Amino acid sequence: MVDVSQHELVPDHVLLDDPEDVESVLAEYDVKKTDLPKIKRTDPALPDEAEVGDVVKIVRNSRTTDEAVVYRLVVS
Repeated sequence: MVDVSQHELVPDHVLLDDPEDVESVLAEYDVKKTDLPKIKRTDPALPDEAEVGDVVKIVRNSRTTDEAVVYRLVVS
């Protein structure tokens, strides 16, 4: 089986496992956890340890800003 998360075009998906990190992100954007864009738990790019309710940081390459960072809430 192919591990899709290792493909060069798939951006890094990092699980925010520290509640303080999650709170910092939510405060920075002045949003609630449920306001974040969603990503399904079955998405093959997610880390295996991601569970419903977790927040994932996605770091993409960008031509204009070198990296673009987005956050997603894991849903079922």
